[in-house]
Formats: sequence, structure tokens, C-alpha cells
Amino acid sequence: MYLKSITLRNFRKFGGTNNTVSFVDARAFKDAAADGNGINIASTTTLIVGKNNVGKTTVISALHSLIKKDGIFTYSDVNFGYLKELYRQYEESFTDGEVVSPVPRIEFDFIIGVESDSKDIISNLAPFMTLGDVAESEISISVKCGLEDEGIIDDIGNIGIGKYDEYIELLRKATFKAKYYDTTGEPVKNFRLKQLIELKPINANIIKDEKCLSRAFNKIVKYRVDKLGQGTDIDNILSTFNTSVTNNLKDKHTDRINTSVSKIESAEHIKVHLRSDATFEKLMTDVVKYEYVENNQNIPENQFGLGYTNLMMIIAELIDYMEQYPEDAFNSQINLISIEEPENHMHPQMQENFIKSINEAISSLLETGNKRVNSQLIITTHSSHVLNSKIHSGSSFDFINYITAINNASKVICLTDELVRPTRSKDPIEREKDFAFLKKHIKYKVSELFFSDAVIFVEGITEEVLLHYYIENDSYLSNRYLSIFNINGAHGLVYHDLIKILSVPTLVITDLDIKRCKDEKEDCINITSLGSRKTTNKTLDYYNKNGDDIEQIELEHVPENMNLIYQGKCQDQYPSSFEEAFILENHDNPVLDAVLTSVKPTIFSQVKASAEGVIGNSYKLQRKLSSNKSDFANTLLYHYLAESNSDNIPKLPGYITDGITWLRTKLEGEM
Repeated sequence: MYLKSITLRNFRKFGGTNNTVSFVDARAFKDAAADGNGINIASTTTLIVGKNNVGKTTVISALHSLIKKDGIFTYSDVNFGYLKELYRQYEESFTDGEVVSPVPRIEFDFIIGVESDSKDIISNLAPFMTLGDVAESEISISVKCGLEDEGIIDDIGNIGIGKYDEYIELLRKATFKAKYYDTTGEPVKNFRLKQLIELKPINANIIKDEKCLSRAFNKIVKYRVDKLGQGTDIDNILSTFNTSVTNNLKDKHTDRINTSVSKIESAEHIKVHLRSDATFEKLMTDVVKYEYVENNQNIPENQFGLGYTNLMMIIAELIDYMEQYPEDAFNSQINLISIEEPENHMHPQMQENFIKSINEAISSLLETGNKRVNSQLIITTHSSHVLNSKIHSGSSFDFINYITAINNASKVICLTDELVRPTRSKDPIEREKDFAFLKKHIKYKVSELFFSDAVIFVEGITEEVLLHYYIENDSYLSNRYLSIFNINGAHGLVYHDLIKILSVPTLVITDLDIKRCKDEKEDCINITSLGSRKTTNKTLDYYNKNGDDIEQIELEHVPENMNLIYQGKCQDQYPSSFEEAFILENHDNPVLDAVLTSVKPTIFSQVKASAEGVIGNSYKLQRKLSSNKSDFANTLLYHYLAESNSDNIPKLPGYITDGITWLRTKLEGEM
């Protein structure tokens, strides 16, 4: 049996919807071990990801309170938005004539999976099973946490309108107690969740001092000695040692001391006895020292980096847990191991390899003992690198619970491969290619979109470099976590489904990419009308109701959280790329003149001297810059940073300015 999902209702940041967290089936762990290819922790791990303060740790806190604190909660555990709404309904009910009591309640729904071929002992589930459940693979447990004190319940019911502050003060004094119910709504008495679920939490910041590792591993060794009977040899050594030292002390010191003492007082009245009392406990605490081995050198514990120490502490906790796990035993409980924010103190590469390191540690432990481990591993993180580790090691998005905050309420989005898999193509083979590309491409920084306030997708290096500058100089956007990703054209389409699911405000900056005939390209003809014009841009083609026909662009299928922007008319003509639009927007700007003089001196000199000038030669300049975009972008940035007169800084093209305004509006609306 295993924990399949938990729904949190009115608990802390979780409201009444979008609040279900799904977990990997514990069978995945056993199946991975049985397939002969070794354990793959990535595919058997539940990941809970999201930005800071969105409710990741809240999920584990709920389990901790129900299991470790016996279902006791306080006022601070109740969702504040829910309390306000409850009291508002209470006040409105006075008008309706039927007063509704504003007594709050925290609720949790557990779905427990039961395998038909399992050898687990499911007696702890019996109170929740009906005759109809016997053949089912799922059992539901409902938990309702209400006020214990009936006096406070009466006071709340009679508090009256316009007294919200008094209402809150009454709740501050209250305690909420969990009660359990089966699927029919009948209460289940004499049941505690800890009878069914065991939780092993490995918390963040587990490095307490410079000797924490010594204590952790000493604890493991002591367990093996005490419980597994592996200390006989050490006990014999210590016994021999104590006898030898005691005899040595007697021969060389004890007898002489007693002879001296007898001169002062009769040996019958006072006598000393010196003996060795080395015990295993004292040996491990005071004598045995933990050292790292690096390049065949022993390094004291306090000289090792925090990242490695943190990793080793997590592994030590896992070893301790698994060493105490019964061998060849039937499981009567669901076993959960939660690791909170393992990325603390770890550099990016170590974070990327985190799941692999844990995988190797657990695999090694299973090889050294006949363990029937049936545990579910849960990791909470705000590290894009740990997320990458899960996706790439497991080659899947399954069981990544993405938590975000919408209007100050936590929203859980349970990702699966089927939800994320790109759907732009109707060809199954092409879809699989797109999906394979997505899983690989996301590693290159794009996984940050899971932790961003907003995302901007661009098609080229120029936009990527310059937008960083403009956003850093925006007083509002510079204080939000924005990620800019260069996706090089049509590749952005593979992110469509993921963007839609994550609900992160996303600005997609694409190009008109006007299709030109051979003569128009060779003669560098500027486009002054879109009549009968087509685009070569696959992104625009996909979202445009009229396909590649851009005479009349009508966007469709664009997710609510996404804005697709492209070049519009500027200086009575239509630019087809960012560079051309930028040149037209700033055709008389001194900084742009200086940059073009530096990057393309000959061509720009000819353009400036021509009758058409910069405006009439914008497409020609774009084509000449096509092989020097990086140089163009970085030279612009250099001049930006060196420019003392802010009025001389070139302006962004109008379509991008409009897009950034939309992005700011979306972000302000979420505050």
C-alpha cells in the first residue's frame, strides 16, 4: 500500500481548490529494484517544486502535524482568506434570517493505493474499508480538524456582526483536533494517522555544528552494534584492553598510591582502586573521529565544505532510516521519507547530481542487506538544478508537483508526461521528437521558468542581451524574478503546453519573418505592405488563424497567461526582425550610429550617404548584421553602459514596449 494523494483544504496557504498533491506509487521503487537494472530514484521520487513561500513545505508540515503531533492544529494553521470569507458569509446570513455559524475547519483527504498482489498487512486500513472496497485499489480517508472547546464554539456562534477582530481573538485561543471519517461519512474512532503512515523527515539546515557528521554516523554504528549484534568483537577488544590497562595501573601506580596513603591512614579505612572503563559508547563519542578521505588524504570534519557535509548528512539520515528498517518484514505502514530543500550549501553541479548521489547510496544499502524497502521518497525544492536532476535522470515529468501562488492562495499543478508533451504536431512520431527535445532543452536554464515570476521567450541573441539591460533599469520589473530564454525560432512551440499548464505570465517575442522572393532578397527591398504576404515563422504560423498568411493576423489558441508579440508597422514599412525594427525605431539615434559604425563601418557609411538613408535601407542593414548579431548586441550594451546621457539610450521597438507593459500589468494583477 502507498500514499497516492493528499488534498489540503483551508490549511495555511491552501484554499478550497487546486490543492491535491500526487505521489509516486511505492511499487515503482520495488519494480525498479526487480528489473535487474538497479534502482532509479529519479523515477521513484515525488518532487514538490516552486518559488519561496508558495506552500512546498506546507505539504510536509501537514503530514508532520497529523502524524507526529497526533492531529493537533492551531489558529495559525487556518487559511486567512477562508476565515475572512467565512465571516463575510456569517454577516450576510443575518440578512437572510438563517444565521450560519463561522466555525472554521481544516480538512484533508487521503487516497491510499492498495496493490492486489501486495503482501502488506492492511489491518490499519480496515476501519475505512466497506464490502465494496474489498476489490478496489483505492481507499479514501477523510480528516476533519475542528475546534475542541465547545465553549469557544458557542462564543463564536454568538459573536455578532462587525466584530471580525474579536472573532480572530477567539480563534487564537482555540485548538483544532483531527477526526477521521470513511467514505460514507461515518466517523472512525480510536484511529490515529501514525498507525497507518510513518514519516521520516530530513529537514533543511541539518548542519548544526562542526561535529554533526560524527554524531550522525556514530548513531548508525551504535545501532548496528546494539540491534544487529555486531559489536561482539569490539566488546572483546575493549574487555581485554580494560583488563590490561587496569593491571598496568595496579602494578605501576595503584599499589604505590595505596602504600603512600597507608602512611597517613590505615589501609582498612581508605584505599584507592584505579581501573580502565572504556566502553563502546565512550569510544564512539570521545575516541573515534570522523574524517573525509580526499585524494588519499584524511581531512578533519571541520575542514570540509558545507555542500559536501550537507550531502553526507542527508545520506547519513537515509542510512540510519534504512538500517533500522526491518529485514524480510511485511509492511503494515506506509513509509514516507521527505527531504526538504537538499540544495542548501550545494553548488549547482552538486545539485544536478543530487538524485544520482542518493540513488547510489540507497542502491548500496540494499545490496548489503536483505531489505524489503517499501518507502516513498518526497523532495521539496526551489532549485532548478534538482528539478533538472529529476527530469533527466528519470526521463520524465511525472510526479512533479508544481506549486505556485495565485492571489495569495497556493495552487498545485501535478505534471505528467501526457500533460507536458508538445501537441503542435498531429504526427505521433513528431510529437515524441518534440518531447525528447523538450526534456533535453529544458536543462539549459529553461527549467528556471518553474521558479520565475514571469518569463520572456526571445528568438535571438540581440533581444536576449538587450532585454536584460532594459529590465534591470525598470524600477518595477527589476524587483521581480524574470527569466529570459533564447529559444531560436520555432523551438519555442514545444513549450506551449508546459507554459499553459504552469500559468506563469509569459511573453513570447517572435518575428514577422516576411517571405521574400529571390529578387527582393538580393535587392534588399523594404516591405511597405503586407498584402498577400506570407511568413516563414512557424510560431506565428501556428498561432495565426490564417496560417502563414500575415495580411490579416488573427491569433488563436494562445493561453491566457501568454502574450505573443511581433513587429508592427514602423516608419511606413514592416520590419521582419528585431534588428530591423530596432534600427527603424532608432534611425537617428547617436548611440546606434556609433555602434553600426563600429560593427559595419563600410556598409553603414554607404547607407548614411544614400538618398534613402537608414530608414530606406533597414532591411539591408538587417541582412548585413545577420552574421554579426552577437557583436552588434554586445557593442550596443557596451555603449549603453558607457553612455552618460540617458536620453541617448535607444528605445525598444513599440511592439516590445507594448509587450512589457502587458507583462507588468499581469504581474501587478497578481500582487
